[in-house]
Amino acid sequence: QRRFYIASALLAAMDVRSGEAANGMRMSWNIWPCSQQDAAKIVVPLGCLYTPLKAVDGLQLVEYEPVRCKVGSCGSVLNPCSFVDFRTKTWTCPFCSQANPFPAPYAEHISETMLPAELWPQCSTIEYILPQVVCAPPVFLLVLDIAVIEEELEQARDSLQQSLAMMPQNALVGFITFGANCYVHELASSQMPHSFAFRGTKEYSAQQVSYQLGFGQQNQRGVVNTMARRFLMPVADCEFTLMSLLDDLSRDAWPSTGSDRRPLRCTGTAISVALGLVEATHPQSSVRVTLVVGGPCNVGPGMVVGEELVETIRSHLDLQKDKPNARHTKGAIKFYTDLASRAVTCGFAIDIYACSLDQVGLLEMKVMSDKTGGCMVMSDSFSMSVFKESFRKMFDCDEAGYLQVGFNAHVDILTSSEIKCCGAVGGLSSTGKKRPNVSETEIGQGGTSQWVAGALDKNTSMAFYFEIGSQQPIAANKQGFLQFQTSYCHPSGRRRLRITTVSHRYASANMADITNGFDQEAAAVLVARYAVQRGETQEWVDRMLIRLVSKFADYRKDDTASFKLRAEFNMFPQLMYHLRRSHFLQTFGTSPDETAYYRTIILRENTLNSLVMIQPALLQYSFNEEVPQPVLLDTCSLKGDVILLMDDFFHVVIWRGEKNPGLV
Repeated sequence: QRRFYIASALLAAMDVRSGEAANGMRMSWNIWPCSQQDAAKIVVPLGCLYTPLKAVDGLQLVEYEPVRCKVGSCGSVLNPCSFVDFRTKTWTCPFCSQANPFPAPYAEHISETMLPAELWPQCSTIEYILPQVVCAPPVFLLVLDIAVIEEELEQARDSLQQSLAMMPQNALVGFITFGANCYVHELASSQMPHSFAFRGTKEYSAQQVSYQLGFGQQNQRGVVNTMARRFLMPVADCEFTLMSLLDDLSRDAWPSTGSDRRPLRCTGTAISVALGLVEATHPQSSVRVTLVVGGPCNVGPGMVVGEELVETIRSHLDLQKDKPNARHTKGAIKFYTDLASRAVTCGFAIDIYACSLDQVGLLEMKVMSDKTGGCMVMSDSFSMSVFKESFRKMFDCDEAGYLQVGFNAHVDILTSSEIKCCGAVGGLSSTGKKRPNVSETEIGQGGTSQWVAGALDKNTSMAFYFEIGSQQPIAANKQGFLQFQTSYCHPSGRRRLRITTVSHRYASANMADITNGFDQEAAAVLVARYAVQRGETQEWVDRMLIRLVSKFADYRKDDTASFKLRAEFNMFPQLMYHLRRSHFLQTFGTSPDETAYYRTIILRENTLNSLVMIQPALLQYSFNEEVPQPVLLDTCSLKGDVILLMDDFFHVVIWRGEKNPGLV
């Protein structure tokens, strides 16, 4: 009997960052505590950051069904950590420790020198193209705010027209506009364009939308899709019609409002109509509802502010003191949460592109993006590159010509019996599916072993938090296992399943070796997500850091000069220093929309990008150095003969010394 996994000795010698290149995964602790009591002592949560669709090195792509453990409800997939008995042609699942016979094609050829790809040590991440499972073409439903000024509308219209040229020709596209009312546009006729109007003061269900659009009374699904084809058509068939429609589009001027009033905008109604359309026609398909909005909703469900300009949109102080202009917030959040639940049930993603000098209601609407995995972009104007480049990037293709995104994804996690999953944070929602490995303690989307995300890209990163379920110490050097199963619709029209299996050993009883496996960068991001998701304060970060340092630092009491941190921990305190001062925990100087935007982004970006958000990167350029040098975020870095470039992910700032003001 042989066991195929990366040996623990090799793991200990590896850089903690190497797992990200091989599997898209980084753990806060790469050596796990051996009991509940030890887990409480390490202070920093045991967790991992996982990027399901990361372009990992040497990804093996195979086109056949995976071999699964058929014992009980285990469902794990054959992997390099499995025990293989070549004599009896069986493999033992590392998660349930039960033996499974190999399928006949495997048993006939398998040997120590001839292994299937699933058992290769370098294939801890492998992707299956599932045979006989075909996905429908992706659906892009564009929802455009036309209650903006003409200059802004022209810029938004230009970006939408460019996106049409970048969409796959077989993709379905629909178009909805809204101002005081909501309009669903027919795309079947180019000579006489039609649109169906929906009152902006109401919320609409899928049944109401389909009935009003003329296909609600049909019982046969095929007939419904034929009738709905007028509103959702392949790009190749409607590109000219939609281009012409965009060219002729004008600002919503009815009913006219005075200079002391906001233009009427029924954002909530428009999203409910958009969801109703795709719910009735393409449930459980690859659907993105893309909202392009330029102001706050002030009509109908989901409104966040009144019509009169004398009423300012809520601030953090207004929300804390429950002032009259914050009266819409709770109702709006509940309304958009219900819309998000409708989208999650059908596997859709809702994208939000908000461009305005004032707030647009991102605080209330963010739940739609957070729960469905849709993207969120905030800018001052549709003319700025932040919006234009971000919108264009959604349609970028890989070398094979496919969009670099996965649709309607389901992520399952399996763990060793000693490990329980507390939950996940980052652009996903719980499906409520429970296994024995689900913890009673919930963090983020907890109480489940399966999550759904309407869309995933190459950088979408999810944080998973674990706890040790065993009260008795686990034997030192015993291996624990995790397996992620990510099923998603690939833009090629095939369903794919990516399997990532990792193994980590447990620490000794005295935890003398656990510090060797500490990844301070991943730990900082996991702590940041935990704090943001739970609404923790600066004081919580301070207490956590004090507890961690008192546990792992070397020092003599009352002797500050004796204080020393090991190399594995030396960057962690300064990362926490910057976290406690950041917009992720502090609200001073920012609007509720800005806070919502910053927090949404850090909950889903990968480790490197999240670290730049927490502690901005400052690079020094000079004629005396061939390559830029990282320098301290301090005034001592301001020198006359250098150029400094600061990147905090959201902004890039360039500072020039007085001796070279003209250099770029």
